[in-house]
Amino acid sequence: MLKRKVFIYLRLQKTLSFLESKKFAMKLINNELLDCITDKAKESSRKRMNHNFHETLDDPINRLINVIEPESYIPPHRHLNPDKPEIAIILRGKAASLTFDDNGNILECIILDPSTGNYGMEIEPGTWHSLLVLESGTAMYEVKPGPYAPLTPDNFAPWAPLASDEEAAKEYMEKIKNYVENKA
Repeated sequence: MLKRKVFIYLRLQKTLSFLESKKFAMKLINNELLDCITDKAKESSRKRMNHNFHETLDDPINRLINVIEPESYIPPHRHLNPDKPEIAIILRGKAASLTFDDNGNILECIILDPSTGNYGMEIEPGTWHSLLVLESGTAMYEVKPGPYAPLTPDNFAPWAPLASDEEAAKEYMEKIKNYVENKA
C-alpha cells in the first residue's frame, strides 16, 4: 500500500512538473490536481497551499486554487489600499464564510458546500471577512485583481488574534466554530 502511495505521489509530482514547464491554452482543474495540492497543504505549517494559474504576481488578474485544511487559521481581514474585491468558488469540501462589522460582530455566515448548492461568494473591498474550513481537502478557486499585494497591518482586524499568536488563534477559531455549529 505504501509503495502504491509513493508511486502515485511521484507520478503526480512528475505530472505537475511537466504542466508547470509547458504553456497550454487550457489549464485543467481535476481531482488529481486537487489531491496533489491537498497533500502539500497537509504538509504545510499553515495547513493551506495555493496553486497559482497566473504567470507572475504582477498579473492584472490573480487566479488560484487555495486548498485549506480545518486547522488553518485565516485571520479576519479586509482588502483596502488597494481596494480589491475577492471572489471564491468552492470546488470541494465545506467552509463557513463570515463577514464582520468594525467591532468583530458576525454579520453574515454562509456555509459554502457544493453538495447544497452554495458555491461561492464575492466579498466587497473593505469588508471584514474570514473563512472557517469545516472539511479536510477543501478547495477554493479564487480570483482577485492583481498585482498581488500582501496585506498591510491595518488590513488585519484589531479585534482578532494574529496568526502568530497560535494559542489565541485556536481559541478564536473554536469560538467561531461554536457560532457556526449553533447557527446550523
